[in-house]
Amino acid sequence: MVCRSLRGKTPTWRKASRSVDQNDCVEVAALGPSVLIRDSRDHSAGVLALDSAHWITLVDAIQNGRLDGR
Repeated sequence: MVCRSLRGKTPTWRKASRSVDQNDCVEVAALGPSVLIRDSRDHSAGVLALDSAHWITLVDAIQNGRLDGR
């Protein structure tokens, strides 16, 4: 799902503590029932909105190396 409008709400964006001084990662924010994801280098590229189940599945896949492209 792509989030097209935040309807006046301002999300608090966060990125990994190891990447705070860099702009080569994604940023995440919670907004209502959604977790928002955006490119830290190109905020105008859009925002991906995931529900909690999809967010948990994504984090699990990342942590278990299933998205490493090997």
